[in-house]
Amino acid sequence: MAAQTAPVDLTGGCQCGAVRYRLDRTPDRANICHCRMCQKAGAAPFMAFADFPAAALTWTRGAPKTFASSAIAERGFCADCGTPLTYRPLGRDEIALTIASLDDPAAIAPTVQFGLESKIPWLDGVLALRAVDLRNWIDPAKIGNRQHPDHGA
Repeated sequence: MAAQTAPVDLTGGCQCGAVRYRLDRTPDRANICHCRMCQKAGAAPFMAFADFPAAALTWTRGAPKTFASSAIAERGFCADCGTPLTYRPLGRDEIALTIASLDDPAAIAPTVQFGLESKIPWLDGVLALRAVDLRNWIDPAKIGNRQHPDHGA
């Protein structure tokens, strides 16, 4: 994915709203990573990231806490709700944001996969499973959603 030089308005943040960010450009690359560290950090089969120059990112509310997950990188997350937010290679002027933390996660699509040596075998067939729209299962008004809305600073 080629970087866009015109200003863009990409915003995102954590589940509780304690940490919010704004990006001023599109990513240099977007990917999913199946490596075991990403699986553990996201408590998920893989994580999806979009890579940006660090200067493109502005924290508009709060800031993530970081954890040095390896000798080469640190991961940022909300200290209040635990939402994974960043992956930052040490010694480089770039940062990767979790695509799902964007207010509009459909705005950026991954174009490459990494860490296939750790890919969970059942993942290839999982999207072919029976699909259930949650709105048919439970009334959204009864959920009592306490998440920060997907908009604003």
